[in-house]
Amino acid sequence: MSFCCTLGVSGNIAVILLKPNWHHLSSLSQSLMLNLAISDLLCLLTLLPWIYPMLHGWSFGLVACKILTYFVYCSIYGSKLTVIVLSIQRYLTVVHQRRFLQVKKRAMLALLWMAAVILSIPALVVRQLSTNQQWMVCQPQYLSTTQGVVVLLAETLFDFCSFALVVFSYVQLHRMVNQAAFFNNPQTTRLITSIIVSYFVLWTPYHIINVLSVAGMCLKNERLLKFCNDMSDIVKALTFVNSCLNPLLYAFTSNKMCGVCQKREEVQSQSLQITQPPDVGRVLKL
Repeated sequence: MSFCCTLGVSGNIAVILLKPNWHHLSSLSQSLMLNLAISDLLCLLTLLPWIYPMLHGWSFGLVACKILTYFVYCSIYGSKLTVIVLSIQRYLTVVHQRRFLQVKKRAMLALLWMAAVILSIPALVVRQLSTNQQWMVCQPQYLSTTQGVVVLLAETLFDFCSFALVVFSYVQLHRMVNQAAFFNNPQTTRLITSIIVSYFVLWTPYHIINVLSVAGMCLKNERLLKFCNDMSDIVKALTFVNSCLNPLLYAFTSNKMCGVCQKREEVQSQSLQITQPPDVGRVLKL
């Protein structure tokens, strides 16, 4: 967590201040990039008050436990939803050549954060203080097996749908760029593969533990539940690495993706007849 905090906070601050090569991006993409960096930054800043309780037990009270957990989940959902919107925007812009001119940036960001606030409510409800080996810990406490199953499966289902949307959008984008511009382009292949693989590798262990926890609750298997509880801190810490990588995967490489799509548009425009209207061969901004 200390490593993620040090690396991720500095990386996201650099994105917010430097805005690397964002002049090539559309206004909506710039707002989404900035929102992604801010949500990841807020998420990583919450690691500071979490590190001490990991070593010495929770000593900040129940209210702080609930509020801090809720803040973490809001930041994480804000980051995930931003990634989804970015993926869909790029897919529609490049594959279907549709722009988001009619969408108001502030309204979209407001809806995005409203969804993050609503999705984070279960985390606020189930967090409680409990004693674990004479240590006070801030962790989920479910009133019933049904509540635990619903909360964990809902969280896993949301991430599964998110991952499916991201994969679909970037696979279709990659296929279109390769077919229209030049085959087997290594630049887009590396970038898109990195986005998909990092998302999958860093979040899959967390959801495997969630599914195993559901199985343990349903089967009343105390050994399995203890294993999931022991592994939860490790897999949760792993998910924060994704917030460190986002500046490298999105902000600092968006100009590369933009350049590839510009090249695709140039190749397309050369194949059009001269009688076409002059705006057909315009360069689309991501």
